Amino acid sequence: MEAIRSDNFTPNEDVLAVALELSGKCWKVGLQDEKHERPAIYSLYDEQAAARLAHVVAVIEESKKKWNLPTTITVAVMYEAGQDGFWICRALSKLGYRAMVVDPASIPVERHARRAKTDRLDVIRLLGSLRGWVRGEFGRMHVVRVPAPEAEALRQLPRDRGQLQKEVGQHRDRIRKLLRTVGYWEAVGANFASRLADGQIRCYDGSPLPAQLEQRISRECERLAQVEAQLAALEKSLLSQLAPPVRERIATLARLKGVGQVGAMRLVLELFWRRFDNRRQVGSCVGLVPQPYDSGNSRVDQGISKQGNRRVRALLIEMAWLWLRYQPDSALARWFAQRTAGNATNKRGKRLAIVAVARKLTIALWRYLDSGVLPEGGAMKT
Repeated sequence: MEAIRSDNFTPNEDVLAVALELSGKCWKVGLQDEKHERPAIYSLYDEQAAARLAHVVAVIEESKKKWNLPTTITVAVMYEAGQDGFWICRALSKLGYRAMVVDPASIPVERHARRAKTDRLDVIRLLGSLRGWVRGEFGRMHVVRVPAPEAEALRQLPRDRGQLQKEVGQHRDRIRKLLRTVGYWEAVGANFASRLADGQIRCYDGSPLPAQLEQRISRECERLAQVEAQLAALEKSLLSQLAPPVRERIATLARLKGVGQVGAMRLVLELFWRRFDNRRQVGSCVGLVPQPYDSGNSRVDQGISKQGNRRVRALLIEMAWLWLRYQPDSALARWFAQRTAGNATNKRGKRLAIVAVARKLTIALWRYLDSGVLPEGGAMKT
């Protein structure tokens, strides 16, 4: 996930800091202002999400009255990014609070081998990071860019498509492994279910399959057919569910050789839904930037950061190989050839170089979509 600073607070402004430690059973709410030395901690156990959120708002308003804070005081609410997503942030923002979501890995923790960790201590630590961030210490935590609800909803389309494709492969592989236990080594083709129903699938010696095994494989075939039908229906209606500007950006990106329709769609919906200010933001957003370790006499190259969207990062590595194949005259392909020249058998060197190609390709595609600058030496599809 790409961390940015989205809000600015002046150090002289009165701010009520609120931190949420979220879990399914209980929410810990910590509140503190500049006049109180110790924070106030509350535990909320409401069963419904709306009731628990309303309880958070009630605690904030009651604390403002209890501490004689002005009604117009700025309330900064933060919580760590996780399975709850962004709905809490959007709901609190609508109520006038400065809500933000932070990267959990950016919160500093003690480095003792045995450190105390409880929800109460976690919310106090979050409060400390939030108060430092409010005072202008922006290195205390990294605020995550919250996508628009429409952009977040559109992500479900390519992710569901990828999940369905994965399930198709899992069902086929499960059937194949079950058949290998009786010596059947042929491929599981498209008409496998009908052949199984006709009794054409047999053991290695020509004997029929055991009844229990045949029943299990038959049920597996039914689940496979259902997943394949869902995948076909999704692929048929996928593009029609996108807005015209989104479809136009996908078509623009897919005009480049080496960039397919599916890859272009995933990039636009997963990465290029937001605007970037510079190339450094693009590289850090996909986690393809180096992470050096230079302390004293220790200098270690830790590889790439691997932060951000892992789906996009894996896709970009695949697209980098396709770019070398279909764009051999481009500047990126020539750079890769020069970098790996003389090391034809060094597979590790090529894997390292392809990561750099993926980073450079991401920046080039961003410039192409944002400013219309064609990647150097790149060719368009006829």
